[in-house]
Amino acid sequence: MREFIKRALQKLNKMTGEQTRDLLYSAAAEIDRLETVLDSITDGILVCDTENNLALANKIAERMLPMNLEEQGKLKFWQLVRDEKVRDFFELTLQNGDKVEEREFDLEIKGIPRLLSISVLPLVKDHQVTGSLIYMEDITEKRGKEAQLRRAENLASLTTLAAGVAHEIKNPLGSLSIHIQLIQKAMEANKEIYFNAHPSGFDSLGQDPRAYFNQLDKYIAVVNEEVDRLNRIVVDFLFAVRPMNMEFREGDINLLIRELADFVSYELEEARIKCILHLAPDLPWIGFDQRYIKQALLNLIKNAQAAMPNGGKLTIKTQVLEDEISIVVSDTGIGISEKNLSKIFEPYFTTKETGSGLGLTLVFKIIREHRGEISVKSKEGEGTSFKITLPIPQKERKLITFEGGI
Repeated sequence: MREFIKRALQKLNKMTGEQTRDLLYSAAAEIDRLETVLDSITDGILVCDTENNLALANKIAERMLPMNLEEQGKLKFWQLVRDEKVRDFFELTLQNGDKVEEREFDLEIKGIPRLLSISVLPLVKDHQVTGSLIYMEDITEKRGKEAQLRRAENLASLTTLAAGVAHEIKNPLGSLSIHIQLIQKAMEANKEIYFNAHPSGFDSLGQDPRAYFNQLDKYIAVVNEEVDRLNRIVVDFLFAVRPMNMEFREGDINLLIRELADFVSYELEEARIKCILHLAPDLPWIGFDQRYIKQALLNLIKNAQAAMPNGGKLTIKTQVLEDEISIVVSDTGIGISEKNLSKIFEPYFTTKETGSGLGLTLVFKIIREHRGEISVKSKEGEGTSFKITLPIPQKERKLITFEGGI
């Protein structure tokens, strides 16, 4: 199309009014289409002329980089930029004609901290530099995912070692439990022999043997209880560190939540907790493992119940958020202190007297295995809210819409 316009312009003097009008319409349609493409790009594009004046900016660039665009045309491009660090970078780079790739800057956009990657490249036409092209990418989520991946890789090697250690602990625990049972059986047999040998109820020292055996029973009961507790911790730990064999099937999350709410309804009623469901009617089906998602949600519900010893409200809400769905589990319980909020997904961290500290670790692992995210907000005395996001499978490629004509 651009070659056609070039050839047409060469014959402009010979063109009729109608042909000129058609040419203008074609040129306008071409410009409209190019603007549509630029505005559809998810990264920021800015173009400066040879005098370092801003010539073009797509909509994403205007949203990414805080600028005083009302001064465009009166000031050099860098003078429009509000952030001092970025302004100094552009001034030095553009004045020196340097080429810079992927320089990272921390910015605050509408009160939200973001990380931008900025590249400045020469704009070349017919082997001549005609200005500068500035490319900006918001890499906040990208860097966050990279950091999470590094943490996951660091934990992966430890996981194998930890699973082996836990397995080695579990074996002697089983042996201990068996031998304690044998000791108990031997004691029961000795009791009868001892009592038959002392029909008066007292031994040669004048002591009641029953009190002696009762004391031994108490000691063994304590040992049994502690062995069982250690065994439960090891089982939970092995479940937490071993790879999960997920069986993803497309299904209705809303249906699973309704079934789970019905399952725990009696227990919640007994605890004077009102369960409220706000389920999005247009929630799409997604791929998930029903067993593990049910386990994750059940853990969150149990935590909420424990946080409301005097009763309260438990709310479960689902919602569609562009290319993902969200599940929010909120309670009106005692809340979590700010110092503990960053630790709650760490293994063995618990504020409960009898908790293993692995419940939320398992929830975190299950959601990550589903390529999802989980976050928490809480305020002491007001309650806690866990938000789970799970991706929606993209079955159709999104297309750029163009409404112009040619």
